[in-house]
Amino acid sequence: MRVLKFGGTSVGTVDSINQVIEVIKSRVKEDEEVAVVYSAFGGVTNRLIEIGNMASNADIEYQDHLHSVEERHFNAIRGLIPVKQQSSLIAQVKGLFNKIEDLLRGIELIQEISPRTLDLLVSFGERLSTTIITAAIKEKGLTAQMLDTREVIVSDSNFGNANVNFSTTNDNITNYFKENKAQVTCITGFIARNIDGVTTTLGRGGSDYTASIFGAALTASTIEIWTDVNGMMTADPRKVKNAFTIPKISYAEAMELSHFGAKVIYPPSLTPAFQKNIPVKVLNTFEADHEGTLISRESPKKAYSITGISSIDDIALVNVQGNGMIGVAGVSARLFSVLAANKISVILISQASSEHSICFAISPKDAKEVKSLLEEEFAVEMSHSDIESINIQEHLSVIAIVGEGMKASSGTSGKLFGVLGQNGVNVIAVAQGSSELNISVVIEKKNISKALNAIHERFFNVDGVTLNLFMVGPTGLIGKTLLRQIHQQKAYLKKNKNLNLKLIGLSNTRQMLIDAEGIDISKWKEELKERGEKTNLAEFVGDIQTLNLPYSIFIDNTADKNMVQFYYPLMDASVSIVTPNKVANSGPYKDYKKLQDIAKARNVKFLYETNVGAGLPIINTLQGLIEAGDEIHKIEAVLSGTLAYIFNNFQMGKSFLQIVKEAKEQGFTEPDPREDLSGMDVARKILILAREIGLELEPEDVTIEPLLNEACTKAASVEDFYTELDKDNDRFEKLLLEADALDKKLRFIATLENGEAKLGLRTVDKNHPFYNLAGSENIIAFTTERYKHNPLVVKGPGAGAEVTAMGVFADIISLSSLLN
Repeated sequence: MRVLKFGGTSVGTVDSINQVIEVIKSRVKEDEEVAVVYSAFGGVTNRLIEIGNMASNADIEYQDHLHSVEERHFNAIRGLIPVKQQSSLIAQVKGLFNKIEDLLRGIELIQEISPRTLDLLVSFGERLSTTIITAAIKEKGLTAQMLDTREVIVSDSNFGNANVNFSTTNDNITNYFKENKAQVTCITGFIARNIDGVTTTLGRGGSDYTASIFGAALTASTIEIWTDVNGMMTADPRKVKNAFTIPKISYAEAMELSHFGAKVIYPPSLTPAFQKNIPVKVLNTFEADHEGTLISRESPKKAYSITGISSIDDIALVNVQGNGMIGVAGVSARLFSVLAANKISVILISQASSEHSICFAISPKDAKEVKSLLEEEFAVEMSHSDIESINIQEHLSVIAIVGEGMKASSGTSGKLFGVLGQNGVNVIAVAQGSSELNISVVIEKKNISKALNAIHERFFNVDGVTLNLFMVGPTGLIGKTLLRQIHQQKAYLKKNKNLNLKLIGLSNTRQMLIDAEGIDISKWKEELKERGEKTNLAEFVGDIQTLNLPYSIFIDNTADKNMVQFYYPLMDASVSIVTPNKVANSGPYKDYKKLQDIAKARNVKFLYETNVGAGLPIINTLQGLIEAGDEIHKIEAVLSGTLAYIFNNFQMGKSFLQIVKEAKEQGFTEPDPREDLSGMDVARKILILAREIGLELEPEDVTIEPLLNEACTKAASVEDFYTELDKDNDRFEKLLLEADALDKKLRFIATLENGEAKLGLRTVDKNHPFYNLAGSENIIAFTTERYKHNPLVVKGPGAGAEVTAMGVFADIISLSSLLN
């Protein structure tokens, strides 16, 4: 004997019922007899409850709603049964609806719907569906009989969630099947009767329970639960797109997953099967060939440390605390006795080791009642301040990771809390059983989707780790170059690092686009042009916060000083920031410190390696020295590719003006070369390095020895500046001659020493590491306690879109290493 159960979605339409019958026919070929349990047509139970409530409120519109339910069943008959055979079945179904109408009239008259009456009302859903499907199976040439489970399942009178009397029920079921033989026995799910013959229901998921009751009583070879998904999944596929079917799972694991929101199967339905060691299969009516999930006593070896992730989206957390609870016996017993007496279900319990507080999760609908009950129960203790408060926090969710593999795998908890921390998800409460089968955490409801996806990605790593990128300034030189580099490297990163880079948002000064499914990097210009909206950076940032995706990275490729205002809310929303924009780090110290503090508090990264040396690893090198305990004595640096080019190429026979114009033609300078020659960019860079080693310097604390005279600086236009610079050529030639005479070179050097930052034109001899600079190279020398005799030198190209974009790209990739 094999027992099958089909849920409401499986019997929701004529097409789906025909699919159900095909499944049954395939099982009849394999087994001589099958027993099949049916739920009501999809959504009918809820509709009957609504109609019953309408009738109790004297809302006469309930009749129209009932007629629509009736017509749905008649349409099913018309679609399943040949015309000549329809009349008797329609009459039978009409008789059931007449009884429903009589019942509703009674409810309308007394304007009340009791639990007992509601059980009778909703029982018609299964009675109607089973009646129709039984007739349809007969029409397909199989012998079939209908069994109203009220004939065999006996329960107590706990209406709405009745408890089964297994001794009587098992005898009734075995006797029935001894006396009644058919290829297919069609069974009403969900319903039973008490000892007085009054209709009861078995609670939520009662049809699954019915199948398990019959399977256990008949010692079935298998119990099959047919639904609309391919078995039990590693996570809710509606929230986690990479969720996949769990091929095999133990009873204990399935119970844990089901308890915490995996609605594929109802937890108590496993109990009779568990007791009889009967395997349960969860299968998909609409993909009948899929193997689904096998639930059995055995816990097969798995490739992962956990089996699945489950969640309850909406819970309330009750916290009872007070010094008077410490060491006092019976507080917990009283607390949970009150809840049990009032039929309040507790989802999760956590208690501090000090016994100062105990918290537990409940359904939000019970929150007010629970607070009132506990305040009444502990009124004396609260009046004496032994219990200080009973607080209820709402808008929370529970996530549970489940798996027997956790027992043999160390670090599961660390991995869980690590991934939550990396995504700025605060854990409010934790519960773990001594069996190490389940670790449950309570978090804010707004973070549920992000947390589920991040946890699933971390533990199962099905499609690698995904970094979600949001970029401003994609049309600038650095932005365009970076997007090209990402596009070129995506396949390599996926193949060799199992890392996905997903472009979610783009914004330039004109248009912006956000697509949670991803923007095609190879066609980003077209996508932005065709689908983009008018740019509003506040909205763009707000959308990033609302999406709340795991591993989100905001890339600022601009030099816009107004962009910094958005860093704070983004980082506060656990979005990491990568930027070559120096404004945030070279403004007032308090702003720099605020960003560093937020990054630390929210456990996000604020990366700006390209602020100082484009693609050169200057900041990372400096941070590495400090973290390794080295002491920084002195920093010397050529930090301007423009000024490096000018003084590397300034030689006798060429005027200083010629070299400056040449640098501009080569694209090394800003449109107005004075911006480079002012030294302000170098000042910002040395200021950033000063702050990295802990100096609280302000921009005005950097001493700049000016290259240009006052006439050059104040010239009204670039052409006027060139005129004034030509007039001042003798001064520059004199400096060059003096340096040549001593076999030295001119270099514009920034120095950080003894807490002071200075920059200006210097001469260096052959023994100095800066002597042999060429082209637009940048160079930096760190003199430290460990490198006091031979400074640590970093040298290379310090300007250009390619190397700067590469530096930004390297910062982005570095974030992926934090996820392992």
